[in-house]
Amino acid sequence: MKKIAIGFTVLSLAAFADLSVQQIEKMVAQIHEQREGIQLETLQETKEPFVRLEENEDEVTTFVIPEKSEAKLTLHAIVNGKAYINDGWVGLEEKVMGYTLKYIGKRGVVLRNGNNIKKLFLTESGNSFIQIEERK
Repeated sequence: MKKIAIGFTVLSLAAFADLSVQQIEKMVAQIHEQREGIQLETLQETKEPFVRLEENEDEVTTFVIPEKSEAKLTLHAIVNGKAYINDGWVGLEEKVMGYTLKYIGKRGVVLRNGNNIKKLFLTESGNSFIQIEERK
């Protein structure tokens, strides 16, 4: 009896699921169609949506627009033509946090994002080397 009920349920679901290959291909084609978006000029003219409220003792509320924070990039190592920046190995012309790696030197790298250029250098601290002791 259970087998009949399960079989009937499967057959009824198959009968109601009438998606053909052509219907699926049509839906996929609709997904790939170019959709209208917002103009870049309109987007640049919008006001900053993130504001912070500060209440003073005089019960005056002021709106403070936070300053844009700059991306924190840290160079940790340079090995075999690759730079270890922020927790990942980056090669020439690869991107990290919106910047493209343009030059790798012995002690530093040069990153570029449009007209913004960043130079990162290896820091010399006494704790940057790990000494491995050989066991006997």
